[in-house]
Amino acid sequence: MVKRIPGLVGISCCRKAFGVFGMLNHAASDTYVRAVDQLVGGAPVLIPANGESADISTLLDRLDGIILTGSRSNVAAKFYGGPAQRPDEAPEDSERDQVTLPLIRGALNRGTPVLAICRGLQELNVALGGTLHQRVQDIEGRIDHSMPMQSHGAVRTGKAHYVSLRSGGILATIIQSDLLAVNSLHNQGIDCLARGLLVEARATDGTVEAISGTSGGYLLGVQWHPEYDFDHDDASKRIFESFGTAVRVGLGR
Repeated sequence: MVKRIPGLVGISCCRKAFGVFGMLNHAASDTYVRAVDQLVGGAPVLIPANGESADISTLLDRLDGIILTGSRSNVAAKFYGGPAQRPDEAPEDSERDQVTLPLIRGALNRGTPVLAICRGLQELNVALGGTLHQRVQDIEGRIDHSMPMQSHGAVRTGKAHYVSLRSGGILATIIQSDLLAVNSLHNQGIDCLARGLLVEARATDGTVEAISGTSGGYLLGVQWHPEYDFDHDDASKRIFESFGTAVRVGLGR
């Protein structure tokens, strides 16, 4: 009997300080790893945020799918021509950006499936030439999309508002609905949408909440965090399952 080898699914990491001495580590939340293990059906591989040292070509040669994770850090303003950000209010991780931005462009050229979550959606837009709002909550008429400062995890990551999905779009087809309740834990948001991207969902205040690619292949970005509740929320489960299907199709399975 031939053993079936699962696809390799890359999960982007951030540089984060851990321990009493604040040593830098490359880290991604366990929720992404579990989603790949349990729903995507691939072998999770953590992609370090090692900046210019990253061998993008080798990563793309090996990976069969890529998940761009959420993070507390913001996409560095220099990559989209934005104003300088205050480090105490908006920490940046340009080492991560130097990995993910070229990785995104290379993945699209090769047709590698990409699922972009929260910061990942913002990276996707910037990688293709779009721009970002640094603090959506400071824009007149917008609601506060930032993370609730609650110690209770279920409250912090619970549903915060509704988004309207593009009727007949890829996300509405996956979710099988035109309306969805989502959590909300972000400051940055899409300002000018990059060419080659299509809006798949908006919040009630007009904020772009989901995007897809226009050139074919699996390319989906969501501004919320389906990895927090994929084990009990049907819509979140469907998102990861759709990505897993795309990875398997790419492998000819």
